[in-house]
Amino acid sequence: MNDITNNQNIDLYELASNVLKEYEIEPETINVIQSASIKTVWRLKTKDRELCLKRLKQTLDKARFSVNAQDFIYNCGGNVPGIIRDKKGNLIHSYNDQLFVVYEWLYGRDLAFGNPDDLKAALQGLAKFHIASKGYVSPEDARVSSKLNKWPEQYKSMADKLSSWKEVSREKPASGYLNAFLKYVDDIVDIGHQAIELLNASRYTELTANDSEAIVLCHQDYGKGNALLTDNGVYVIDLDGVTWDHPGRDLRKIIGKLAENRGSWSLDLIENILDWYSEINPLSPADKELIYIDLIYPHWFFGLVKNIFKNDKSVSPSKIEKIARLENSKIPLLTEKLRDIKSPN
Repeated sequence: MNDITNNQNIDLYELASNVLKEYEIEPETINVIQSASIKTVWRLKTKDRELCLKRLKQTLDKARFSVNAQDFIYNCGGNVPGIIRDKKGNLIHSYNDQLFVVYEWLYGRDLAFGNPDDLKAALQGLAKFHIASKGYVSPEDARVSSKLNKWPEQYKSMADKLSSWKEVSREKPASGYLNAFLKYVDDIVDIGHQAIELLNASRYTELTANDSEAIVLCHQDYGKGNALLTDNGVYVIDLDGVTWDHPGRDLRKIIGKLAENRGSWSLDLIENILDWYSEINPLSPADKELIYIDLIYPHWFFGLVKNIFKNDKSVSPSKIEKIARLENSKIPLLTEKLRDIKSPN
C-alpha cells in the first residue's frame, strides 16, 4: 500500500469513527471495503454483530426518498437490510455536510445471472421486493423519484437525439466510429419510432397511472452485486436509485444485459424470466406487452453512442456494429411475440 492510499484509509477510518460516535455502536474494527469519490462503504465489527456504514452521494432530499423506502420495505417484511438509527432516531445521519446510513450486514453470495438457477432466484427475489414496495408514501420533504408516464417522452427524446447526432456526425471529419454510427443510425431510429407507435397503442397510460396496481418501486440497477443469496432468501441491496415505475423497467434491463452478454436474443429465456417473476408477482398480458415494447426500443444502441456525443468518449466501431446488429436482430422475434400476446387465439 502506498503512502497516499494509506493516508486516505486513515482519514476514512477517522471519519467513520467520528460518525459512529452519534450511534449506539462501539466498533471493534472498521474496514473500508469500497471507496469511489463520495460514495464509501465501511464494514464494522462490534462485540456481537457486523454492520455496514455507507456515505451517500445523494442530496438529502433524494436520500430521504430512497432510505425511507428501504425502511418501509424492511418493516413490511421485504428482504432488504435493516437500517440502524442514530442516537436521535434518524435514519440518515448528517456529519460535516455529508450523509451517512448504517445498515445490517448481510451474509451471503452474489447471484450469477448467467446461471439459470441463480437467475430464477434473482427474479423471484426481485418480484418479492416489488410487492413489498407497494404502498410506500415518502416523507413530505423527500424528492420523489418517478418515471411514471414518462416513457413516451423519453422514447421521443432519445429518437430525436439520435437524429440530431446523425446531422452532427455528417459535419465532422470521417472516422471509424462515426462511419459505424452513420451506417446504422437510420435503422435504429426507425426501430425507435416503431416502439413509439406500439407504446401509444398499448395500455401504457392505464398501467402507469398513479392508482395502478401494477406500479412498484423499481431498483434500476438490479444485477450482480445487488442481489445476495442468504440463508433467508434473496436480499436486495443498494437502493439509492429506486424509482416508481412499471416492473418492466427492471425486467427490461435484466433481459437486455443478458442479451448483450450472450450476443443474441433468446425468446425462451425471455419467457422463462417473465414466468419466474410471475410466479411471485403475476404479470398480465398487458404487462407483458409493455415489456416487449420496451425491449423493442433501441435502449442499448442509444446507451452506447451517447458516450460519444454527450460524454465525449471514444467508442470502437466494432462495439457500435455489434450493438446495432443485436438491436436489428431482435425485431422479428419480439414483434412476432407481441402479435401472439395481442391475439392469443
